[in-house]
Amino acid sequence: MQITLFGESHGPYIGAVLDGLAPGIQIDEEYINHQLMLRRPVGKISTARTEEDKYSIVSGICNGYTTGTPLCILIPNTNTRSSDYDKLRTVPRPGHADYTATLKYHGFADYRGGGHFSGRITAAIVAAGAIVIPALRDKGISIGTHIATLADANDRKFGDYITDITSLNNKVFAVLDDATESKMKEIIESAANDGDSVGGVLETAVIGMPGGVGEPWFDTLEGILSHALFSIPAIKGVEFGAGFDMATLRGSENNDSFCITNNAVTTLTNNNGGINGGISNGMPITIRCAVKPTPSIYKTQQSVNLETMTNTDLNIEGRHDPAIIHRARVVVDSMVALTLYDTLVGRYGTDYFGGK
Repeated sequence: MQITLFGESHGPYIGAVLDGLAPGIQIDEEYINHQLMLRRPVGKISTARTEEDKYSIVSGICNGYTTGTPLCILIPNTNTRSSDYDKLRTVPRPGHADYTATLKYHGFADYRGGGHFSGRITAAIVAAGAIVIPALRDKGISIGTHIATLADANDRKFGDYITDITSLNNKVFAVLDDATESKMKEIIESAANDGDSVGGVLETAVIGMPGGVGEPWFDTLEGILSHALFSIPAIKGVEFGAGFDMATLRGSENNDSFCITNNAVTTLTNNNGGINGGISNGMPITIRCAVKPTPSIYKTQQSVNLETMTNTDLNIEGRHDPAIIHRARVVVDSMVALTLYDTLVGRYGTDYFGGK
């Protein structure tokens, strides 16, 4: 499956084209709306820019099912204030893609709201993910993500995966311990009051993924998942299982010993996060993503004027999130789902999904 994302933050539309979908996947429009709702801003902990995301699927479906031909999703932008970005024609925002986009596109990139590099584009990823998540679920594969860490607040670890994933996928603010939610929201609101922002760590679990999926060397399951996850704005680190903590362990501590459970091969621990040698082993796949603080903050920052080539101070205007982690978790779920769908098609063929 190939995915093309298109549009800009302040253009008329954003969207996605999915080419290579299996025919016969049922489209659940209520579920697509639910997923898009999970990504929307929420009160004081988010931007004041709220979009309805009244998407339309303009090709690739008939009578509620995918046809197997390219599927195109359109999402209109209806709440833009482009004048907030006038000064950014020549003064790039620290931490954003303004400067690098100028280099790559020779000054012709759309600077309004970050253009094609805006987090707004992730709405198209979520809509696309909502096409394939039900297809994965029909194969017994479920995905859930929670905010593991935000500043000095920590959520509990995954316990019963089925129960926890079901709970998370119905929460707007995705934490496993309800007591953690108020503390994290207080941290975000405090940063907002200071004109600043915060980041954190998202932890994702995938259950039901069959063993034997992944292509060594250059298309390992970790490799392609990392490639996809690093495509999401603000993701600056990805690890699997125990991740960097493995560096502090001995082999005897880190190795996941095998055993037979209910006539199936499992492991006693899951330090490798469900993947060995780049191939799924049937255990839960666990992924942690570092989400950086939102770079658009209301404090005075040092920048440059690219027109006069002089140093200057920058005070950003507009509507921005003091934290994006609570909105990014459904984007991570969607990107993981799209990637796993593609790997399973590569392993078993397009007819693995959809109607037969």
